[in-house]
Amino acid sequence: MYQLAGKLGRYGMPGAGLAHFTAPLYIRVMIKRKGKVVVLHGMTQEEAVAAMRAVKSTLAVKDEIAFAMSTESNLGWKLEELVEHVLEEHEMMTGQK
Repeated sequence: MYQLAGKLGRYGMPGAGLAHFTAPLYIRVMIKRKGKVVVLHGMTQEEAVAAMRAVKSTLAVKDEIAFAMSTESNLGWKLEELVEHVLEEHEMMTGQK
């Protein structure tokens, strides 16, 4: 667990309002799987494929990175939930762990 000290305001940003909030904020890291994830948003299918190819080419990797597109459904998810879900699907699709 990590502790963030100091006052947090609106949207969790220091000094952005709600200055009366002084309790320490604890963040629990829950991602169980290890892996790299790239989430793409607002791209056409062609742009997404080009971006995925560019990332793979630049980093000289084949299946080590999982990619995801944002959807109406997953835009409301917490990032840790999305990452966990994408890595789980990536493991099933590639047979990697």
